[in-house]
Amino acid sequence: MPELPEVETVKNELAPHVVGHTITGVSLVWEGIVRSPSAPDFSSRLIGQEIIGVSRRGKYLILNLSGGEVLVIHLKMSGSLLIKPAPAEPDKYTRAVIYLDGKTALHFRDPRKFGVMWLVKDKEALVGKLGPEPLKASFTQQVLAKRLSKRKAPIKALLCDQNFIAGIGNMYADEALFAAGIHPLRLGGSLSREEIKRLYRAIREVLEAAISSKGASIVNYYRPDGELGTAHFNFRVAHRRNETCPECHAPIERITVRNRGTYLCPKCQPRP
Repeated sequence: MPELPEVETVKNELAPHVVGHTITGVSLVWEGIVRSPSAPDFSSRLIGQEIIGVSRRGKYLILNLSGGEVLVIHLKMSGSLLIKPAPAEPDKYTRAVIYLDGKTALHFRDPRKFGVMWLVKDKEALVGKLGPEPLKASFTQQVLAKRLSKRKAPIKALLCDQNFIAGIGNMYADEALFAAGIHPLRLGGSLSREEIKRLYRAIREVLEAAISSKGASIVNYYRPDGELGTAHFNFRVAHRRNETCPECHAPIERITVRNRGTYLCPKCQPRP
């Protein structure tokens, strides 16, 4: 699933191609990709609007429009946004095409059909309940400690809870917990001050490194130009079951935490 580093990469690489351009047409190959409003209203209201900015909140991509509305996109499990010349034929997994002036088109490619688009007046209805952004200056070690206080859920589940902290999913939660030496089943409220310090540092370092590598292309993630990200080549435990730990050479294990596949080193991350 595209997580914060992947969506941040899409935002950064999409902006130069779309900001300042006007939407000239919309083709909904699969209308189910639009959650709100109705598909016909979605298309008619987009046409003629200029894209004036691109931002990210958690795993949501946000396109601000000149008419005051906001196009919000969630790539979900397998979505990608590709910039292509118009008129380029969509492939069999393209669910929507947004045409821009300048003979450019934005293709929403999504093999598993989980991706979603909303056209709304107030984005807070969708993103207002998200937790803090882990790379913002306002997200401090003290903020993390306060949010963990007395929490009885496993730390892996908390890191993946978008209302607890925005943007982190399976891959980067596993990588951060390994870097911090914390078992995924540890209860959030059980972490010591030193462990919280290590986890805070690990979260930021893991996410920043992944953004520098343009995200991780495990299965279906593509950057807007169609190229792959390379962050997965630097993963130390995520998706590496039966390989050896880069620190102690013990076999990496896969367990389930709240129905999520979870990778860890049993020696570096001792079980509680």
